[in-house]
Amino acid sequence: MEGFLQRCSAAIKGNAEGSSGIHVILGNEACDLDSMVSSLVFAYFLSKTSGSSGKTVVPVLNIPRAEFPLRSDNVFLLKESGVPPEALVFRDEVDLAGLHRAKRLMLTLVDHNVLPSADIDLEEAVVEVIDHHHLERTPSMSCSVTVETVGSCATLVTEHIHHKAPEVLDRQVAQLLYGAIVLDCVNMAPEAGKVTPKDSQLSFLLESRFPDLPPRGALFKSLQSAKFDISGLSTEQILLKDMKAVSGGDLRLAVSAVYMTLDVFLQRRSLQQELCEFCHKHRFGAVVAMTISFNERGEPHRQLAVYSSSTLYREEVSQALEKAHNPSLSFSPMSSPFNNIKSYLQGNALASRKKVLPILKNFLKEWDRKQVHCEEAEDFEELDDHVDPTGSPSFDDDARPRCFSASRHHRRRLLGTEDSWTEEDFQVPATPMNSLVEGCPLDAGLPRISAEAILEKFSRMGGEDGENKDGIWPGEQ
Repeated sequence: MEGFLQRCSAAIKGNAEGSSGIHVILGNEACDLDSMVSSLVFAYFLSKTSGSSGKTVVPVLNIPRAEFPLRSDNVFLLKESGVPPEALVFRDEVDLAGLHRAKRLMLTLVDHNVLPSADIDLEEAVVEVIDHHHLERTPSMSCSVTVETVGSCATLVTEHIHHKAPEVLDRQVAQLLYGAIVLDCVNMAPEAGKVTPKDSQLSFLLESRFPDLPPRGALFKSLQSAKFDISGLSTEQILLKDMKAVSGGDLRLAVSAVYMTLDVFLQRRSLQQELCEFCHKHRFGAVVAMTISFNERGEPHRQLAVYSSSTLYREEVSQALEKAHNPSLSFSPMSSPFNNIKSYLQGNALASRKKVLPILKNFLKEWDRKQVHCEEAEDFEELDDHVDPTGSPSFDDDARPRCFSASRHHRRRLLGTEDSWTEEDFQVPATPMNSLVEGCPLDAGLPRISAEAILEKFSRMGGEDGENKDGIWPGEQ
């Protein structure tokens, strides 16, 4: 496999301005062990079977190279399997959008079945999906979809290779697949609620064909220890180590698996400031931290925290999780030392992030729908304000529907025209650095920007009457 990966890296560099096509096998943006192995092995399989229409097949790990050392279990398995990390190709080393614009990109998704919003323009390049998560993808004649909710995506990749080209399964490939299956299925322990009969069947197949694979229990223990090793990591690195991002409307969430108990996480020095800086740097409105630990019998213990500087975001996300019933998370509130962090004991310990993500995605779809409705209603209100009060019909103030748009209410408060929300009720996430006011408004000790100063900035941008030449407020374009 090392030679294959080196050819992939050379192909990416050599094809920067070439004309030949690239078939990218892309894992999810968490780049956990299952995602990495599925991407590497399925690309290797296609390269051996000429299953990519003559295009160069390249596995791409969906994170920047600088973040890879945080995936300590990935690093461990690659080392044990004789795969050098320097031969890998990372997301920041290939211009997928450029390849797509040049009509040179084919895309196979492994360990996820829909692209995140940031990559939605690549959708028409997707030709195949292999995944073990809940199916969110709209069926299409142009895309082959294999989705089955087994414990590990590597199980489905193993099955595919076994049926199509079993000779591709050499000792090195088998160890990569075996490690991913064993870790994702928690050492094949039924009490963890992850393993399915197919996972057991395919792991046994690998054990049978390659009896010199590392003993399952020892391999799991080594991978688990590497995965849970967060010594020396900052809060930002802990959150990035195993994170997925989801978004809807103006709200973007970080959903991070955190490998310690919640009590220990909440005791981290300067946690609030570090969470604020994390949201500001990566443009998140809230963080959902899902902590996990295991008892002596291998049973998972889960806790969950929701952080946001915005009371609105924090409460809405928390309520969506509290009220969830498919599955129910069986939350019990825990005391939190911080007002902007809500903490829970998760009674349903079998509900992993794979099962929590659909809850949050459904919430965000509804959030987006309400936001669009609210913006339309607010536009109507603004028009209604100009209706002649002497004769034109209008809604009664008490009967008019009231809506909330975070971005608009924040703008109105800055301009001094919105006073119905208290400071605690509405503390918005950190202002992006390219906005009118630079810096994080949550940082202690920063002076407040007056409404007059904001209006002056708008005036300078658009002329003496305070509007720009198009009559559009910045941020609404």
